[in-house]
Amino acid sequence: QVYLVESGGGLVQAGGSLRLSCAASGSFFSIHAMGWYRQTPGKQRELVAIISNGVSTNYADSAKGRFTISRDNAKNTVDLQMSSLKPEDTAVYYCNAVTRRTHFSGFDNYWGQGTQVTVSS
Repeated sequence: QVYLVESGGGLVQAGGSLRLSCAASGSFFSIHAMGWYRQTPGKQRELVAIISNGVSTNYADSAKGRFTISRDNAKNTVDLQMSSLKPEDTAVYYCNAVTRRTHFSGFDNYWGQGTQVTVSS
């Protein structure tokens, strides 16, 4: 079992910044990738940004140029620095981790409990 604990959400005015953090703990051999997704009522959860255990990153078009994802492999943490926030960024943001239980096992997918980000206009 892997546990993901998020922090850093809150209320911010449009144009402002927020930093989300997520720490992974529990039983795993390795973390293949960590990322951030978001969801608004009535919509599907969507990718915001993801980072592999190397340096490879992938961003949603809406996040490019405004958000930066970073990872500390030694601490099993992932951060999302969000700048130039817009009201449409308002959502519950979920941390995600793709892990392996052993060197030869398949991938397991875990989610955090979510943290609310609200951007006021």
